[in-house]
Amino acid sequence: MKEWLVIVTEHAVLLVDTLALVIVLFGTLEAFIAGLRLMLAGTENSIERREVWLRYARVLIAGLTFQLAADIIETSITTGWESVVRLGAIAVIRTFLNFFLERDLTEIRERQHERNRERVQETKGA
Repeated sequence: MKEWLVIVTEHAVLLVDTLALVIVLFGTLEAFIAGLRLMLAGTENSIERREVWLRYARVLIAGLTFQLAADIIETSITTGWESVVRLGAIAVIRTFLNFFLERDLTEIRERQHERNRERVQETKGA
């Protein structure tokens, strides 16, 4: 029974890591193409550029979350302390990356909302 659980867990980890890879790969390609399009168009539209990076950051957060899930699953079958420590270190790094990306996204959203409020107040005052 234990061997069966280990095999299923290894396949689950591979599947979740593959999903994370696909998410990050497609998000990276999308961000690259969108950034290239903006650069070639020669527009200096910071709002469009910011939207590209916000979308990309969301994709990276999703990918990191999937990778963290795979790490959690993998720890259930890890037997040696060296492997547990390695997985723990990876999980901590991914968690910090996720935290800081989320924090940056929140700050950007707050700045955008503040700018939008200021614009609305300017148009009402005009």
